Amino acid sequence: MSVLDDIILGVREDLDARKILLPLEEVRILAEQAPAPRNAYAALAAQAEGVSVIAEVKRKSPSKGELSAIQDPAELAAAYERGGASVISVLTEERRFGGSLADLDAVRAAVNLPILRKDFTVDEYQIWEARAHGADLILLIVAALDDATLASFLELTEELGMHALVETHTAEEVQRAVAVGARIIGVNVRNLKTLDIDRSVFPVLAGLIPSGAVVVAESGVRDISDVESYVAQGARAVLVGEALVSHSNPEATVGEFTRAGAALRH
Repeated sequence: MSVLDDIILGVREDLDARKILLPLEEVRILAEQAPAPRNAYAALAAQAEGVSVIAEVKRKSPSKGELSAIQDPAELAAAYERGGASVISVLTEERRFGGSLADLDAVRAAVNLPILRKDFTVDEYQIWEARAHGADLILLIVAALDDATLASFLELTEELGMHALVETHTAEEVQRAVAVGARIIGVNVRNLKTLDIDRSVFPVLAGLIPSGAVVVAESGVRDISDVESYVAQGARAVLVGEALVSHSNPEATVGEFTRAGAALRH
């Protein structure tokens, strides 16, 4: 069993428990009552200089363990916003990442930016749930979904006014993402089986993505040099978690990252 398979088992168990507490019909009503979603695609594509940063509220990860206690996710998100982040990503998976929907609610109340509900989407319930909690963007991992499910999930996401970050790891997954019409495509350089990072795969996969899509570099951002490297290789945005939550000044770090690579765009 891969790490992804193991995570999804837990996600499904927790999802079943939430469905009992709040049936889909009720979640749909809450989603329809939620404020209109913000345009995450426009936010990521609009950065005239440098690179768009998706700044992550992330307590821990399967590869690194504990990253940061994050006592106040709302304040961290506000710091990201002040630093110039384009989107705030909030982990809501609890078992491996220490996240929750309560974190999402706290961040939504604190910032005006689009918010990515970062979780392992395996059921349409989670898409309605994300909208009900004010998310504007969700994660769809190609490796976790067959083509029909990927297409239907993307269609529902867009019907609800949200966008999807469609995550890929291989050339075949990029082709599948493009085939369903994904407009925000992430290239995750972390191997889902070993959790190792191989940054050399990024330029290869990014080169397969059509120019109309926003290319997001995921994983492996340690400092400005990594951001500049990704920008030079075709990234329009970078998703950063560990390098921000473990830094003493996340606001300044986001600002530095957004400016990184500006000269490469001229």
